[in-house]
Amino acid sequence: MSSNYNVLDIKKILKILPHRYPLLLIDKILDFKIFNYLKALKNCTINEPFFQGHFLKEPIFPGILIIEAMTQAAAILIYKSTGALNVNKLYYFVGIENARFKQNIIPGDQIFIEVVYFKKKRNLIKFKVIAIVNNKNICHATILFYKKIDIK
Repeated sequence: MSSNYNVLDIKKILKILPHRYPLLLIDKILDFKIFNYLKALKNCTINEPFFQGHFLKEPIFPGILIIEAMTQAAAILIYKSTGALNVNKLYYFVGIENARFKQNIIPGDQIFIEVVYFKKKRNLIKFKVIAIVNNKNICHATILFYKKIDIK
């Protein structure tokens, strides 16, 4: 069960992620446990610029932006688990494995994103990520981050 301590509003998210409109794709963190899991929310609205051309008669949320939203959620979990990001604690998104898209997301949908800390090996971290709309698994993947090593 979540507590207010584990909920992050948009003001707190803006302090963590460098992304801004139109590429800030996380609206709220609903719950998290460091080095374990995170649950996030993305609200889809017709006012987002990519819906204007993807596609005109049947707007759908681009699949690559679903992956980006899941990646941003994982980045927040890294931040909350490792502390403030600085030049010695940078993690780079370096890969996707086994991504599958099962259904379209349309304006008005809410995307619930679940991130599970899966595996760490040296400087590589893997997360299992799922995007859920209306209690249906819309997309899942494994995403990889690599910790920057300072060479002095």
